[in-house]
Amino acid sequence: MGETTSDLLVYVMEPVLALACVGAELAVFLVGLAGVFLLWHPSEGTLSIHSVDTRRREGFYWAAVLTTFALGTAVGDLTAYTLNLGYLLSGAFVAGVIGVAAVLCWRGWRGAVPTFWFVYILTRPLGASFAGWVTVPAGRGGLGWGTGPVSLTLAGGIALVAAYLSWRERRKPAALG
Repeated sequence: MGETTSDLLVYVMEPVLALACVGAELAVFLVGLAGVFLLWHPSEGTLSIHSVDTRRREGFYWAAVLTTFALGTAVGDLTAYTLNLGYLLSGAFVAGVIGVAAVLCWRGWRGAVPTFWFVYILTRPLGASFAGWVTVPAGRGGLGWGTGPVSLTLAGGIALVAAYLSWRERRKPAALG
């Protein structure tokens, strides 16, 4: 729903109205994500994905993930369409923000857990921007490869990586106990 609503806002409405609506959409999802985190942290003492080891923590984790999907879609639409950056520049912009966040974390200026969630949100507009750039026709700012070929290529790549990792895991010697 987040994807279709964002598309409706940016394709159908005037840019100023779309910007206001996407901004409102961002605010709603930020409040929702803040709500998840404000419930999760006090009750569990952490927001780290490395401690998702109970059903309750898993519930909080999936609530955060679902919220970030919608939030990330809104951010992608905001940069690509409403701010008229286009697909490629939008992807490069988001990649740059991710890079800055990584450097801040690496240098110890930001914590790993908040940086993870910030970057996790940004992976959605990053992927959507580059996917749009590769798939849409040149007249809309893309390469025009089409969604079918790109989806099949990516699915094949994912299958190959999963098969390789599975094969590599089976080749490891059994743990001595």
